[in-house]
Amino acid sequence: MGDESGEVRWLTDAEMLVWRSYIVSTLMLRQRLHRELAERQDVSLTDYEVLVCLSAAEGGAMRMSELATMLGSTKSRLSHQVARMEAAGYVKRVPLADDRRGVAAELTEQGAALLRRSAPTHVEGVRAHFVDLLTEEEQQIMGRAFSRILTHLSELAD
Repeated sequence: MGDESGEVRWLTDAEMLVWRSYIVSTLMLRQRLHRELAERQDVSLTDYEVLVCLSAAEGGAMRMSELATMLGSTKSRLSHQVARMEAAGYVKRVPLADDRRGVAAELTEQGAALLRRSAPTHVEGVRAHFVDLLTEEEQQIMGRAFSRILTHLSELAD
C-alpha cells in the first residue's frame, strides 16, 4: 500500500492522532454501548444490531449473507449469532422462496418486543457518548467522511 516507488507513506503525528483516537474511541464506545444494553436490557450490542437490521428490512426478514454484509460480519460468525438468537426466540431462520439453498433471518414478535424495550437505552447511550459531544458541523463532516470510507470499503468487497 505504499507509493509506486515502494516507499511507505508513514503517518504524520496529526494523522496518527486521528487514527489512534478513532480506533480507541470506537472500541470504547462499542464496549460502553454493549455494557449499557447488557446491564439494563439483558441484550448484547451485536444482538441489538441484528434486531435493528431485521426490523428495518422488508417483512422483518433478510437474507443471511446480506445481513452479514450490513453488520460487517462473516457468514460463519453471523450464523452462530443467529443460532443463539433463534434459541432465545428473537429470530427464526426461514428458507427463501426464490432460492432453495438460501436462508433468511426473520424477526419474531419476541425479538421485536426486545428491540422496542432496548431502543431507548441504546439511543440514550449513542446521544450521551457520541452525538451530543459533537457540534452539528462536526456531525455533518463525520457523516460525509465515513460515508466516503464506507463506499470505498464496500466497493473493495465486491
